[in-house]
Amino acid sequence: MKFFADTADTNDIRELAEAGLLDGVTTNPSLIHKAGRDFLEVVAEICKIVEGPVSAEVVALDHEGMMREAEVVRKIADNVAVKVPLTIDGLKTCKALTDDGTMVNVTLCFSANQALLAAKAGATFVSPFVGRHDDVGFDGMQLISDIRLIYDNYDFATEILVASVRHPIHILEAAKLGADVMTAPPAVIRQLVKHPLTDKGIEGFLADWAKTGQTIG
Repeated sequence: MKFFADTADTNDIRELAEAGLLDGVTTNPSLIHKAGRDFLEVVAEICKIVEGPVSAEVVALDHEGMMREAEVVRKIADNVAVKVPLTIDGLKTCKALTDDGTMVNVTLCFSANQALLAAKAGATFVSPFVGRHDDVGFDGMQLISDIRLIYDNYDFATEILVASVRHPIHILEAAKLGADVMTAPPAVIRQLVKHPLTDKGIEGFLADWAKTGQTIG
């Protein structure tokens, strides 16, 4: 499963990339606002840090407006994926962009039927929001399971990009279900490495090593 960081913080992105943990990055208007930086500038910087897809979202709601903004966004770098909402105009824009060779991430997916439409429109990625789905009383991981089944039934090339990831269990369940990609805040990705038995083991090894009186090198 590919790991994307859901952030516009270039310091976090650089740290995770240096650890070999990043295959791409997703951003959205809220994350750009949080970063407090110019949209085009920060996306360009992120594209230089990671070689994989970097999702940059348009904000227009009509097809013509999305296409105008997409023209600006996709010129930032070759690894930009234009992010569009799962609406009729978004799907129309997705079709036009993917036909022209541009990666497209169709976002704000909350049903398997919506994911089916994104695949029909040729989306590179579809982003089902599992955390927000859970928030309103639905099972976010069941949504991933349903999409995986449908895509496998028809051999769709669209990659399932699990979004709105809130905790490590979301990542574990997504991996077990065969999701292609997950995107999570850097803090959640870092949580994956933590285990109390690992910490306890290190503590014990170091205590025993100190008793030997030796050094390495």
